[in-house]
Amino acid sequence: MDDQTRTELEAAAFRRLLAHLNERTDVQNIDMMNLTGFCRNCLSRWYQEEAAERGIEMGKEDAREIVYGMPYDDWKALHQTEADAAQKADFAKSNPGH
Repeated sequence: MDDQTRTELEAAAFRRLLAHLNERTDVQNIDMMNLTGFCRNCLSRWYQEEAAERGIEMGKEDAREIVYGMPYDDWKALHQTEADAAQKADFAKSNPGH
């Protein structure tokens, strides 16, 4: 496989991941962190960091809007729930120092 095709497939898979996450708004970021060690905010930070490595200025909120498909504060108001004690305890165990 040539590099261009690989890049196109990776980009398509990433877009599909974002679409899937946007369909699964019931999945909370804390649950993703507890199970996988990353969440939507991590994806947006990685996106921002990759842009910076290429000399592209991108703010935190701009990167989050790409990942969330809307402004982060809007997404939080529509979909985010308060983490319960068990979720917080799992997070403390699985992500110490985060």
